[in-house]
Amino acid sequence: MTSPHDRSEASDASSTALDAALRDLHRDVLTEPVPPTLLDAAHRLAALQQQNAQSWQWTGMAAGLVLAFGVGWFSHGQLGPQPDTAATLAKGAVVHEFVRQASFAHAVYQPEQRHPVEVAASEQEHLVQWLSKRVGKPLKVPKLEAQGFELVGGRLLPGESGARAQFMFQDKQGQRVTLYLGAIKQVDPGADAEPTQFRFESSGAVASFYWVDQGFGYALSGQVDKATLMALANTVYNQIN
Repeated sequence: MTSPHDRSEASDASSTALDAALRDLHRDVLTEPVPPTLLDAAHRLAALQQQNAQSWQWTGMAAGLVLAFGVGWFSHGQLGPQPDTAATLAKGAVVHEFVRQASFAHAVYQPEQRHPVEVAASEQEHLVQWLSKRVGKPLKVPKLEAQGFELVGGRLLPGESGARAQFMFQDKQGQRVTLYLGAIKQVDPGADAEPTQFRFESSGAVASFYWVDQGFGYALSGQVDKATLMALANTVYNQIN
């Protein structure tokens, strides 16, 4: 009986003999020089492989630099914001919420036909005294007749920092704008109250121009075009500040 070892040696010998026979059969081809076209193709392939290797090396280095810079930037500026930055962000959130409430109040009450206000314009003196007392600041009702809007009246509304007031105005076409005002919670009570720049914000169909002065917020909201609303807001600002 032939052992596995003997069969393995016989197989190796047969394979060696077959290789030798193939070499003898194609000896002329093996000794021929490589065609120039094949050499040129091989050189181009080698250059391309080297270029790709360098490109990947530089890409890896660049990615490392970007990652290192990004980590440094985030650790310096984002993960540990300075107190001034945090206070600014917090103040912005408070003001944004004030404007959102102004837009919401306008959307709720401006469609009302029978009860758009609590106190009508015919009782303006009482209205101003009542709302001034509730919001803790002497109020003035701006006069917008030159722009075509007359006072409808006003109402008392709740707010985060206490009472808020809303004055409603209407033109001859029935378009209404509302002035929403009230104290805004101080993010840093010890800091000096700085006025907020005149700004515009739109929430759906309701647009608002708003500002903050000495801890008191004002937002004029309406569903009128931006130019009309801005002209009205400028008039309001100049009359009550």
